[in-house]
Amino acid sequence: MANQVNITPLGDRVLVKPVTADEEVKGGIIIPDTAKEKPTTAEVLALGTGKKDGEDYNFTVKVGDRVIISKYGGTPVKYDNVEYTILREDDILGIVG
Repeated sequence: MANQVNITPLGDRVLVKPVTADEEVKGGIIIPDTAKEKPTTAEVLALGTGKKDGEDYNFTVKVGDRVIISKYGGTPVKYDNVEYTILREDDILGIVG
């Protein structure tokens, strides 16, 4: 389920929240934040204004979709102590499910 957030991306951009894996792995080993890889799965929270190069833009993804994003794609944004990423829809590699 999508969360309400007061950020509206512009143009063909999408606001996503990375989905983190469990903090612990089998055997009870805790992985420190510095050793974790950046998540590549995210939830779509908001879509842009729908304009690209002056033309109307129709998004393929919708709010609530789980998507696979490029590992180093987008711009990280911290708002109200929550980490988000704003990226172009072209940086979304696929929809999960």
